[in-house]
Order: sequence, then structure tokens, then C-alpha cells
Amino acid sequence: MRRVSAFLALALLACFAGEARAQTYPSRVITLIVPFPPGGGNDTIARLVAQGLSNALGQQVVVENRGGANGVIAMRQAAKAAPDGYTLVFANSSSTSINLALYSNPGYDVRRDFTPIGNIAQMGIGIVSHPEFPAKSVTDLVALAKKQPGKLSFGTSPPGSGSHLAAELFKATTGIDVTLVPYKGAAALTTDVLGNHIPVIFSVMPPALGNIQQGKLHVIAVTTPTRMALLPKSPTVAESGLPGFAAVLRYGLLAPAGTPRPIVDRINAELRKIVGSADMLDRLAKEGSDPVTSSPEEYAADMAREDALWGPLIRKLGLKID
Repeated sequence: MRRVSAFLALALLACFAGEARAQTYPSRVITLIVPFPPGGGNDTIARLVAQGLSNALGQQVVVENRGGANGVIAMRQAAKAAPDGYTLVFANSSSTSINLALYSNPGYDVRRDFTPIGNIAQMGIGIVSHPEFPAKSVTDLVALAKKQPGKLSFGTSPPGSGSHLAAELFKATTGIDVTLVPYKGAAALTTDVLGNHIPVIFSVMPPALGNIQQGKLHVIAVTTPTRMALLPKSPTVAESGLPGFAAVLRYGLLAPAGTPRPIVDRINAELRKIVGSADMLDRLAKEGSDPVTSSPEEYAADMAREDALWGPLIRKLGLKID
């Protein structure tokens, strides 16, 4: 009984200490770790979040870019930070789910080492073709691929990237035999499909948007669960004959495991307001993303679903980085 009483007393003290810290939080600068280099879409959205939190919390939120190994290095370091609300992490699906299956030893476990705060946005992948390509819909594309097994090529970003995995998921779901051609990135993909050097690409949307709007490229479908705000006339894969199909890159905010729940709840409340702001909605649209708000538990459930989607696919393909 003495041991039980001592344990309960310690638990109560920890709870009171967490509430006390939350009442005075924040009292100094907060660091937002971004596991990617400056200048890209991840960095742009992260900086808007940082500015919004700075205004809402009354303390400066400083972005710290730590690129390298697709975010693995930064996530390892962030996992060791003090769980006091003064270190936050801007994460995406690569750092929360894909890396855990892709790397032999990522050096961190999101479920064990981090506390979810909330979703920010999701980015879909476009199945984009040259206007001369005969297949204009998912149904047409699948029929053509089955009529010419092994002859069609789809361009994607490098192995393990969101667009590559979306293409692999599409192949596995439809049972088609096509060749995936990896490119260095979305800009190169757009250039080659414009030049009709490759008929179809799986790509994030911003690099291709201008050419899509000018009619120089055609969007067969997008991989988001619902139509993208950026392309309201382009159908989803799910509504084009593959019900339930979805492949998105999700952005969210994490904190080191053990961060007091009152602090997590406060940041979550402010994050919801930031995501719904006009500036954020405009920027997300330009980046080819749609806003998503959630509770910490809903974000955790989303990450678990992504684990169940990407993990088995990566293992089946034999994709591994030592």
C-alpha cells in the first residue's frame, strides 16, 4: 500500500507540475525543427505556422532547418529534446511513417518518441499526362495498360518518395504491368512530360500547375480522398473507378514524448486557428495542399493508418536504406 500511495503521489505531483508549467508557458523562445532544407514547400508552410504561433503565444518561434537523410537526422535529434513545449517538430508522412519502413535503422520511433499535436495539411499526387496521350481517365489508363502490358512508362520522383509510392500503390491496386521511371524531382518530371518524352507522371502539383492551367498538360486524376482545392475540376482516383484509393503526404506538428498535455492542447487550439487563416489557406493552395485540422488523437490515428498503408508496400517492394 505504501508503494501504491507513493506512486499515486508522484503521479499527482507530475500532473500538478505539468499544469504549473502550462500556466506560465511560454516564457522563452520556442524552436520549431523542420527536418528539411530551407526554401521548399515544407519550409514555407512551417514558417507560416511558426509566425502564427509567435503571434498567438506571445513568444518568438524560431525555425531551425535540419536537412539530411530525408529528415531522419533531425527526427533523431528532436526525439532527445526536453519535453517542455520549447521544441516542436514540423513533420510530414516521410518522417512519421515512410522512413520507419524505408530505413533499416531510422533511430527513432514516432509513436514512442513523440507526442502528436495536430494535423496541418495534406498534399495529393497528380496523375498527369501529355495532352496527346490517348487515355483521359483512370479507366482509360488501366484499360490501355492492360492492353499493352509492360509497354507503358510512368515517371515518378526517386524511390521511396511520395509520388513513387503512390505510383506503386496504383500499380498494386489495379494489377497493371507498367515501368516506373525515377526522376530526381518534380521539376524534371514536368519538363519531360511536357516534351512528351514520357507519357504519364505521378507528381506533386505546384511545378506542373501553370502548364495544367494553360492546357499544356492534362490531369487524369488526383490521389487525395476528395478533390483538391487547387484543381476542383480534376477527379480523384477514388471517384474514377477505384473506391477508397488515397495516397497523400500529410503535414503535422509533433512534440517530444512526455510534453504536458495542457501545453499540447494549447498549441493544438492555436494551430487550428492558424490553419484556418486566410494567409495559410492561400499559401496551402499555392503549394498544392489542402488544410486539415485535428485533435492530437486524430493525428495519431492518421499516422497509424499511414503505417498500415506504406509499411507493407515498402517491405513488399524490398525498398531499404541502410
